[in-house]
Order: sequence, then structure tokens, then C-alpha cells
Amino acid sequence: MSQTVDRALSILPLLAEGPADLGQVADRLGVHKSTALRLLRTLHEHGLVYRQSDQRYRLGARLFALAQEAMENLDIREIAHPHLVRLNESCGHTVHLAVHEEGEVLYIDKVDSRYPVRMYSRIGKPVAITVAAVAKLLLADLPEPERRALAEKLDYPMYTSRSTPNAAAFLKELATVREQGWAADLGGHEESINCVAAPVRGADGRVVAAMSVSAPNVVVSAEELLTLLPLVRRTADAISGEYSGRTPVKDTV
Repeated sequence: MSQTVDRALSILPLLAEGPADLGQVADRLGVHKSTALRLLRTLHEHGLVYRQSDQRYRLGARLFALAQEAMENLDIREIAHPHLVRLNESCGHTVHLAVHEEGEVLYIDKVDSRYPVRMYSRIGKPVAITVAAVAKLLLADLPEPERRALAEKLDYPMYTSRSTPNAAAFLKELATVREQGWAADLGGHEESINCVAAPVRGADGRVVAAMSVSAPNVVVSAEELLTLLPLVRRTADAISGEYSGRTPVKDTV
């Protein structure tokens, strides 16, 4: 039975390359055409493959519907939380997870620092979108026309002397973030708070969330915080792998 299941599942990546006829499927599986036909018929009955008028088979609509339903039911916060906790236990600093929804970037999870000095960020609260590291990552992933349109309609409050002053500067910074694959906020929102962030990506490579490590200057300098970037990126990659189903669950730190 396990061999039959294995063979049936092997048909799906073949058809993902494009439509194939019975002979091509049989050759790829290394089986007789009658065996390949039985497998294809079973997959067809479940809507996972479709037989075209030219007698070739392609992936069925049911497969895409199942994939879409699975993605919609994934809870990025639930998947990410254990990784955020382990990162917090390793470095001791505040860890955030954020998403972009309806024009705002919101914190959806937070693990507090072990140090006496705490940050006042709250789950469900919008971030300062023009300066926050997580916001830069999420907005940098938008298509260029959307980035430009959004940048031009935002206000640019000067929280500190290091805040992003205008749309042109914001777009330039987003381009840099998009290219390097990480972001930082070094005193842009609060003079005494620094932050470094990395993206969480879905199966299609798009950024679905962003996670960060933040700390005040009295605990760690900006330069020292930046040394945690490799650890932050490994954690984000581990969350991405689990969220997209590419890798098994494992400790990240």
C-alpha cells in the first residue's frame, strides 16, 4: 500500500511540470501503463488530476482548492511562537512578530525581554510604519507600483532626528531592504531603542510576516544588537520553512 501511495504522489510533481500522457507517466514511474492508469483514475476521482480532451493529464482544480484552503487556515502566530520564545531565551531581548493588514503593520505576537527595562509595544497595536524595521520588510515586498503609491500617501513624523523624512527617502530605504533581505530601526522611532528584523516567507517566496529583536541602548548598543542578525535570520528562515511546509519542525537556537 505504501508503494502505491508513493507512486500516486509521484505523479503530482510530474504533472506540475505540465500535462503528460499515460505513457509519460508510466515511464516516469517505471511501471506498466495499466498500473499508471489505475493510479491516474484514482487521482482523477478525487479531483487531484484532470484528463484533457487530448488524453493528457494535468493537475486538477481540487488540488489547488485544497492548497488554498490549507494556506488560509495556517496560523502564522501559532507556528512562529515557539521559535520566538527560543530566540528570546537565547538573546534575552524583546521579540516581535508583525503582519501587514489593510494598510497597517500590526504586532501579532511579543515575547518580553528578561531585562528590567521593558518596551511598551502591545499585541494588536500598529507600528510606526515609516520607521519600524518590521514595517520596512513587509512594505519592501510589495510590487513597486504599490510601494510608490503607499509611500506617497504616508505622513512622515520626525519621531527622532533619525526618522525617515519623506517618501523619496522611504522608497530608497525600502529598495535597500528588499535587496539585502533584512531591516533595522536604529533610533528612528525612539532614540534609545534599536531593532533588527528579518522576513518570514510563504511557499511562494512572498513575505507573510516579519519578526524582530529590539533592545534599549542601556542594555545593548546598536552595534552589539546587529551582531544578532544571523541568529534572527536563521529563526525567520526556520519559521518560513515550517509555515511553507518545506522543512520539519526543529529547534532554531
